[in-house]
Amino acid sequence: MRIISLNYHDVVTPGDPEPTGRSVPGAWRYNLERDEFLRHLTAIAEARGTNPVAALDIAEAPHKPWPLLLTFDDGGVSAYKCIGDLLERFGWRGNFFVSTNYIGTPGFVSSDQIRDLRKRGHVVGSHSCSHPLRIGHCAWPQLVDEWTRSRAVLGDILGMEIHIASVPGGDFAPQVAEAAAQAGITTLFTSEPTGESRHAFGLTLLGRFTAQKGTNAQTAAALAAGEWLSCVRQAIVWNAKKVSKRVGGEHYLQLRRILLRHGNDVRWGDQNG
Repeated sequence: MRIISLNYHDVVTPGDPEPTGRSVPGAWRYNLERDEFLRHLTAIAEARGTNPVAALDIAEAPHKPWPLLLTFDDGGVSAYKCIGDLLERFGWRGNFFVSTNYIGTPGFVSSDQIRDLRKRGHVVGSHSCSHPLRIGHCAWPQLVDEWTRSRAVLGDILGMEIHIASVPGGDFAPQVAEAAAQAGITTLFTSEPTGESRHAFGLTLLGRFTAQKGTNAQTAAALAAGEWLSCVRQAIVWNAKKVSKRVGGEHYLQLRRILLRHGNDVRWGDQNG
């Protein structure tokens, strides 16, 4: 089954004194300004002609054209203060993935805000507990714990079973999916830019095309429409980075620290998250 998913993070409103989302170096690359995000939604609406769907409704979605999902990682407070409202202006619903260790902390959604988003028809799923940036390098016990505890926290808040999640940091490995399945996840979103769903360990894996600061509205609309060239371009860049990370190993991380100007205070998944 072909499913197109676009992945966003936070949407910032100029002049708003409250931060939103993760403040680690480099996170700004994934934050769109409010007007920029609104242009994306407008262009997507014009290109698609059909509404994006919630992850819980994939099976019932019309398949011609293929379903489109809009996902939002991390659980920044802009999900409640901005993104949800803008989606609803179009009659759409989003899929928000929350790192549960940060619920209620500055810049992140609170338990009440999570409940309100769900009441309004948006989907809320797990984005692990601590958001390890190299989750694919985590030890097995940590992987199982990240998924199990995050599911439990969100389940207690919403009074429902949580079976949908997304992988933090884009660092996917088979054991990440296996641990998620063991913890009770049935649908797992990765950062691989593909529209082809696949199955492993009893769960469904869905890729996503990522929009970040500087992604223009026309590109977002082309990705949402499944336009071949735009999808292939992102896949080529993503796979090149994947190879660089694998080949470069620790040297890649050192270069990343230099480019993003952060030190060892930024923890990685293979360093206890």
